[in-house]
Amino acid sequence: MSRRLEGKVALVVGAGSSGSDISNGAACALLFAREGAHVICVDRSLAAAQDTLARIEGEGLHGCASAFEADVRDAARIQAVVDAVVVQHGRINVLHHNVGVEEFGELVHVSEESWDRVHAINLKGPMLTARAVVPHMMAQGGGSIINISSIASRKWSPMQFLSYSTSKAALNHMTRVVARQYAAHQVRCNVILPGLIDTPHAANLTAGDEAAKQQARDARHARCPMGHQGTPWDVAWAALFLASDESRYVTGIELVVDGGLSL
Repeated sequence: MSRRLEGKVALVVGAGSSGSDISNGAACALLFAREGAHVICVDRSLAAAQDTLARIEGEGLHGCASAFEADVRDAARIQAVVDAVVVQHGRINVLHHNVGVEEFGELVHVSEESWDRVHAINLKGPMLTARAVVPHMMAQGGGSIINISSIASRKWSPMQFLSYSTSKAALNHMTRVVARQYAAHQVRCNVILPGLIDTPHAANLTAGDEAAKQQARDARHARCPMGHQGTPWDVAWAALFLASDESRYVTGIELVVDGGLSL
């Protein structure tokens, strides 16, 4: 039985991971590699990207991945990475963009600097990566772009992340526009909306010692209708579907992965 991404080249932006826990991006990169893709692990931290590369190679998948450093706000660097991948592999079949930051601030407290930084990373970043990749996908006859948003893009959140919520809402709509614009070229663009996912990043949003972090984790579990948060693998399995040819007629959707939290 063939693997679901056999022979595909997947560019995973935000693929970094470090420590024993795994991030959403790293889980996606690892699952893509398991399913036959050559995975380009991109992160603003080269060490974090190399950590994910090591995870892939640790499963015996040698030669199935490589690592690059890039800040998604740096258009020239993003273009350089894309150009290098195309020179080496001749194509990019999948672009998985998994970068996002939160900064505290409701309307009356958010600073302009914070607002601009969050939108530059969460919205300009995926625009720059898609802008660099789409011409190659058009030339090769198609491809799949997967953005990572949040259910915070649809609803109020008790966490006061106004800039995060609005940037992710804009990402949802950019996904729809790109999907419609390039549908005739067989370039698909979809967005995943995770709910509460138990990641190292989520844990680090809580200040304090390990006991405080565990208390916050337990509170997040309690908020979920299924009684527990999702894991990075839940996001990765959704991304695998959108990356594969199984979703060849699926474009412009918001795929919610939240265990019923937004219902």
